[in-house]
This record gives sequence, C-alpha cells and structure tokens, in this order.
Amino acid sequence: MATTIASSMPARKALGETELMWMMALLMALNAFGIDAILPALDALAADLGVSGNDRQFVIGIYLLTAGMGALAPGALADRFGRRPILLGAIAVYIVLSIASAMAPTYDALIAVRGCQGFFAAGIIALPPAIIRDRVGGDKMAKMMSLIFVIFLMVPAVAPTIGEGILQLGNWRAIFGFMAVLGVAVGTWVYIRLPESLSEENRQPIRVPAIAANMTRALSTPSVAGYVLGSALVFGALFGFINSSQQLITETFGAGDIFPMVFAICAGSMAFASWSNSRIVERFGARRVSHTALFAFIVVSAVQVMFAFQPDESLWQFVPLMAINMALLGFIGSNFGAIAMNPFFSIAGAASSAHGFVRMTMAALLGGAIGYAFDGTARPLALALLASGLACLVLVLWSEKGKLFGPSDAEAGMGGNR
Repeated sequence: MATTIASSMPARKALGETELMWMMALLMALNAFGIDAILPALDALAADLGVSGNDRQFVIGIYLLTAGMGALAPGALADRFGRRPILLGAIAVYIVLSIASAMAPTYDALIAVRGCQGFFAAGIIALPPAIIRDRVGGDKMAKMMSLIFVIFLMVPAVAPTIGEGILQLGNWRAIFGFMAVLGVAVGTWVYIRLPESLSEENRQPIRVPAIAANMTRALSTPSVAGYVLGSALVFGALFGFINSSQQLITETFGAGDIFPMVFAICAGSMAFASWSNSRIVERFGARRVSHTALFAFIVVSAVQVMFAFQPDESLWQFVPLMAINMALLGFIGSNFGAIAMNPFFSIAGAASSAHGFVRMTMAALLGGAIGYAFDGTARPLALALLASGLACLVLVLWSEKGKLFGPSDAEAGMGGNR
C-alpha cells in the first residue's frame, strides 16, 4: 500500500540551471548585503559606540579579511563531505553571528563578532563557484558566473537603500537583525532544493598532504596564478572604494543625503556589465573579453587620477568614471574566475577555496590600506585603481606567456573539460 502511494506521488522537479543561478547568486548576496547594507549606518554606529575617524571602516574591512582567511577550509571539507552540508553549516553560522552583531555592546565586541562571522561563514563565498564547476566548465561557466553576478550585484545596488530605510525605522542594530532574517530565508531554500553536486568518484580524502597538494596545484599552475593574483589586485582597489565610500561621498563631495543613490549607480553598472558579459562571452571567449576590459580599466583609471589631482573635482566627475571602472570589473571578475577554475574539475572545492583565500585576503588587505589612506580626497583611490590595473596586466601577461586576446576555451579545446 505504501509503495502504491509513493509511486503515485509526483517526483520533485530537479533543480534547473535558472534556479541554481538564482540560488548561488543570493547565497553570495548574503555576503554582499552584510557589507553594503551597513554603509549608510557607519556614522550612527560610530557615534553610538564611540568610534572616530577612519576606524569605523574596520567593521567592513575585518569581515572582508577574515572571509578570505576562512575560505581555505570550506572547499577542502566540501571535496570530502560534499557541498551541501558544508554550505548549510556556513549559512547557520552567518545567521547566528548576524544576531550576535546586533547585540554587540562595544565596538571591540562588534569587530570580534564580525571577524568570526567572516571566517566561519566563508563557505557562502567559496562554495558557489565549486558547485557551478561541478556542472559546467569553460566559457559556459563564465556565462553562468556572469549571470550569477548580475543577480548578485543587484544586492549591493539596493543594500545601502535598504540599510538607510531600516536605519530610519530603527537603528543600526536592526540592519544586522535583517541580515539574519535573509540568512534564514536563503538557508531554507538551499535545504529544500539544493541536491549534492559532488560525485562519489571525485570525493577527496581529508589528509593534510592531499589537501595541500590540491591547493598548491590550484595556485601554482602558471596559466592560472596570474589570473588569481591579478583579480585580487583589481578587486582590492574596489574594496578600497567600498571601505571609504561613505566618507568619500559624504565628506569629500558633501553628498551624504544621496549616498545610497550614488552607490547604486556604481554597483548597478557592474550588474549591467555582468549581464552584457553573459551575452557575449561564449561568442568571443573569456580571454578576449576580460583582456579588453582590463586595458579599458587602466585607461579609465588614468583619467580618474587626472581628475582626482584637480583642486575642484566634483561628484559628477567622480561618479561616472567610478561607475565605468566598476562596470569593467564586471567583465573582468567572472571571466578571470572561470579561466582560473577551468582546469580543476576533480578538485573544484579545493581550487575554489584556494583561489578565494588568495583573492579575498589580498583584496581585503589592499582594500583596507586604501580605505585607511583616505585623506579627504579621491587621490588615494584613483592611484590605487591605476596601479592595480597595471600590475594585473603584468600578471596576466605572465600567465599567458605574453600573448593576450587568445581564443575561447572552447576554441582551444578546453570548453567544459571534466
């Protein structure tokens, strides 16, 4: 009888690519919301907890840094035990420590909690690329990652506005409470709908030498290393903008009342670029698109330096150039990531963790230094953007043995390698 009833029940619809992309994007967006929603509240937070000057940036910088440091563990564990249990554990930690952040009595306590949250919830950042790599590779992965970034970047575009709205209704602590609510919603979706994507034959043993060997391989392959290090540099400059954006817009340009709108313009440009990338990357290839974007990034950064050293730079000179450069990062980030992940199907978790560790740790340290160098002008940021773009170009040239604008992965016989 039970068998008859079970056989008559409709089978649950399998998780399709569209739902998977939305799920992975919103997982990554939990991290973005935890960073960007608090930006409009930094003044209120600083006043409430007795924080002065650039020190208020640490509530952002410590999360970015420890998220990078914590990225090493989830991938190796996920290669052994599967993506699903490690991911669900990371979401649970995110929820609990969001609540703890809302209850922090002092700034030192808040920094400690945020540091732990970034470290132990790092799987939210590290595992989505591995889950995608379990399914596809090559330029198709670049396309899927671009579409994920479109959805993911909608959150930074609106997070400051949401944070501002919550601040008007309550206080800065309520923003962390809302983070916990979002974590519960996304975690429930993952628990119900996400199947295990790691096949039995690709499970890796939990042996330190094996893990170290896999991660070393993921970082030491010359054709990959330049892309990992290069993306860390350019995104470090982006983190520098995020860290100092509230002070830059409010103090330098005197436009604190429209800060959420300014941030939305910049973040929205990245979302538009990621959508555009998803439309063209399979045709032109991840290398051609990202190399072209990198050269454009360097040119625009040079223009930013020129304007930043003028005594009367205006907000509406700064914003379009920053938005263009953030858009160019939308063409660089997902493509660099896909190129770096493509050779590592059998150790996708370890590779994703190793790459995430280097990218996030380097970018967070660089971004923190850039943000803390804020001197009331846009000059430190502009110089950092230009320097990071030039250094990234050198690293990519090294990985590509001096030859840029190469064929797509598919044309090179690498597309979707498994």
